[in-house]
Amino acid sequence: MRKTKRFHIDGPNPLWQMYRTIRFLRVFKNTTVVLVGRYFPSVKAKRWLYRTFLGMNIGEYSALALMVTPDVMFPERITIGRNTVIGFNSTILCHEYLVDEYRIGDVVIGDEVLIGANVTILPGVTIGDGAVVGAGAIVHRDVLPGERVVGAKLQSLTHI
Repeated sequence: MRKTKRFHIDGPNPLWQMYRTIRFLRVFKNTTVVLVGRYFPSVKAKRWLYRTFLGMNIGEYSALALMVTPDVMFPERITIGRNTVIGFNSTILCHEYLVDEYRIGDVVIGDEVLIGANVTILPGVTIGDGAVVGAGAIVHRDVLPGERVVGAKLQSLTHI
């Protein structure tokens, strides 16, 4: 089970009401920083940009590849360990808006983790030290340290 906090909303869906939960100018600033960072070729400069302007906790030598998208609403809830690689076009979410509620959860990615291209990490997930997440996976549960997982069902490679 993912570790998220749930907030029930009355009336139209929570996405329609999102500026009741977070200020517009904050989302605008975060979106601008993320858009610049997605295309920025220097992983060192991108790390500095995200740590400085988004409040993300990113360890030494960690690299977010081209087109990686951190959460634009709550990027400060993302922690990435030391010497971790996050592959091309991956997405790290700390929020999700549903029809009658929204959920917020921290994402913690350990040290020496390899995340393949086009991976989506959902809110409230911890990926342990030394884990490998295969390209195209949807991370909807915690990944144990050293575990290797692939696919939408997040199957362990030892079981395939």
